[in-house]
Amino acid sequence: MTDPAPPTSDARTFREKPVSFVRRSGRMSEAQERAWSELAPRYVVTVPRDVAATSILPGSEIDPAAVWGREAPLVVEIGSGQGHAIVHAASSRPDEDFLAIEVFRAGLARTMLDAERVGARNLRLVEANAPEVLEHLLPAASVDELWVFFPDPWHKKKHTKRRLVAGGFAELAARALKDGGMLRLATDWEDYALQMREVMGAAPDFEPAYEGEWAPRFEGRVLTAFERKGARVGRDIRDLSYRRVRRTARPLDD
Repeated sequence: MTDPAPPTSDARTFREKPVSFVRRSGRMSEAQERAWSELAPRYVVTVPRDVAATSILPGSEIDPAAVWGREAPLVVEIGSGQGHAIVHAASSRPDEDFLAIEVFRAGLARTMLDAERVGARNLRLVEANAPEVLEHLLPAASVDELWVFFPDPWHKKKHTKRRLVAGGFAELAARALKDGGMLRLATDWEDYALQMREVMGAAPDFEPAYEGEWAPRFEGRVLTAFERKGARVGRDIRDLSYRRVRRTARPLDD
């Protein structure tokens, strides 16, 4: 009897890399279920999947001008949660387009409800794993600002490999951002802030857009209940900001 052949890439049933989230099945409220049914066709970008429910099939690049129906600066938030920051930004900056990346459907439903309430028609959402969005969904050099506010710190040592801002993240962010585009980070976990600064400090495609140890608080981030609570209990929130350096042209072959 011969040994069975090793599985091919077509037979994959799981991701080969850890993700920065654990997707638990939670029930949505009746209002959230209704929002998903009624509003998702307007706000949610439908994407082809790879092996997981939140994956992006390689080769699924979108055309932002077609998705938003115009050409405008594009701001992307990774881990938009309930959508407080991005809905506020989209409603106050109507001349720009916004994309919220989130894996939790209840948060996306809440985001759509709030976006509809304030008329933020320049906002779109995608239910997907952020690194795959940066790599496979967004065209290269298509993003003007990329936000990562309060990502899961995965504070236990055995879980730090799941952190989003780690090895490989800077390259994906650099691919998506335009030359001169901004990457904005914020966390209330000191160890993660130090890791973020180390990762980005070693990234050749970025330069700090601040002086000193930390960037000033980004004024474009709405002050949420989470931040207010942190301030009340004395929790330090650290911001970092980086500018995507200009791409160097490759020499032509002789």
